Amino acid sequence: MWSFETDPDFQAEIDWIDEFVRNQVQPLDYVLGSQWDIHDSEFVRLVRPLQAEVKSRGLWACHLGPELGGKGYGQLKLALMNEKFGMSRFGPIVFGAQAPDTGNSEILAHYGTPEQKRQWLQPLLANDIVSCFAMTEPQGGADPLAIRTTAVREGDVWVINGEKWFASEAEHAAFHILMVRTNPEAEDPYRQMSMFIVPAATPGIEILRNYGHYGEAADTHAHLRLTDVRVPHENMLGEPGEAFVVAQVRLGGGRMHHAMRTLAQATRAFEMMCERVVSRSTKGDLLSRQQLVQEKIADSWIQLRQFRLLILETAWLADQGHDWRALRKNVSAVKAIMPQVLNDIASRALHLHGSLGITHEMPFAEWVIQSFHVGLADGPTEVHKVVVAREVLKDVKPETEMFPDYMRHVLTDRARAQLGVTA
Repeated sequence: MWSFETDPDFQAEIDWIDEFVRNQVQPLDYVLGSQWDIHDSEFVRLVRPLQAEVKSRGLWACHLGPELGGKGYGQLKLALMNEKFGMSRFGPIVFGAQAPDTGNSEILAHYGTPEQKRQWLQPLLANDIVSCFAMTEPQGGADPLAIRTTAVREGDVWVINGEKWFASEAEHAAFHILMVRTNPEAEDPYRQMSMFIVPAATPGIEILRNYGHYGEAADTHAHLRLTDVRVPHENMLGEPGEAFVVAQVRLGGGRMHHAMRTLAQATRAFEMMCERVVSRSTKGDLLSRQQLVQEKIADSWIQLRQFRLLILETAWLADQGHDWRALRKNVSAVKAIMPQVLNDIASRALHLHGSLGITHEMPFAEWVIQSFHVGLADGPTEVHKVVVAREVLKDVKPETEMFPDYMRHVLTDRARAQLGVTA
């Protein structure tokens, strides 16, 4: 049985989310600053009631299992939800599904002690606090093996020294999850790193500067310096050298949710583009009747559908019991195509709005920049394309002869022999 139909009961929830986000959540984007500044009085006044409404409907933090207060929805349902609340930058936090807190909550749920869950996980799930995930470093970029930040054990305490880069939401975070080098002598470089919970109030943590990019309401990506930061041994998540294992808990699903939110942004750009071309005339006729404009509309619609189907197929496979390691080809394919889709559609929308398209009144330039952001975050596009190629080719057997056995004359001779054709 093969079907693309959403269960009618869940479709009703998706329809509610769509209307709720468009009418109640999107206005927040224009009047509030950082969506992680949860203690701001206007956040409390405007966002908390919407979160309460989501909770009353049973749609809060649906990526979590029932034991943690969520619905335990699979990746397919989560993808469909993210496609809707990704239409607003406040959408994820209104639904208790904002990065990096979702990934950090999954790590804590898997590896945290009962006390750590009480201290950090429970308030994180309630959005009483926010968190930071700090892996990248200034000199390392996308290469986690280039991490230089170290943790040296002194009795029951680990002493951390180094720097972290683009530690998003560090300014507002109650705690950080840090990947650092603890086992430099390990022969396997992927066994040299460990993961720690580090409370933000720990002495020795310094924010050198916050960075932002176009389209963001505030500069929230921190350059951190860690000087003799001391954390107890029990703050290690997993065993020594297991940082990459721990990280996998958050990466696969997180990339999928980013993809659906990117699809949501591209869809918004497409909707604006369509409205513009049926509303604006030039040379005595509507833009929508110009063939080159029609080509842009067609190309955009096709890209959206292809991208969406690739995401949903990957989400469906995850729900069939495939773990993220088995799906790394699929996830990397989603991640690799994501920036191109957003860039292409946002650029076309900008162009079709003419001079208005490049102004601050329109979001298109911000979305073009965002396309570069999603092409760099969680591994650059080039890395993911390499993963796809390696996974595709790993089971392909090489031809040992000089020429391939699919040359026409070889196939013809083989077909004649198989079918008994002599002439």
